Amino acid sequence: MADAKTQFESVRKWVVEHKLRTVGCLWLSGISGSIAYNWSRPNMKTSVKIIHARLHAQALTLAALAGAAVVEYYDHKMSDKAAEQRR
Repeated sequence: MADAKTQFESVRKWVVEHKLRTVGCLWLSGISGSIAYNWSRPNMKTSVKIIHARLHAQALTLAALAGAAVVEYYDHKMSDKAAEQRR
């Protein structure tokens, strides 16, 4: 259990330090996955496939930004608690 806690903390720390990289990587993986999925559907025009991929990537990006905001809030809240405990 302690090992999972340290892994979570290390991931959280990396996300806090690299917010834009995290969101960018999620966007890139989202649009790549969406294009791959849409290309497997033969009854759609290419323009529609690209539009759907962009919409899916936008939704994933908004979710990633919301997640980054939650991580930032959590980090700020935890740093405030740590500062109070030191006093």
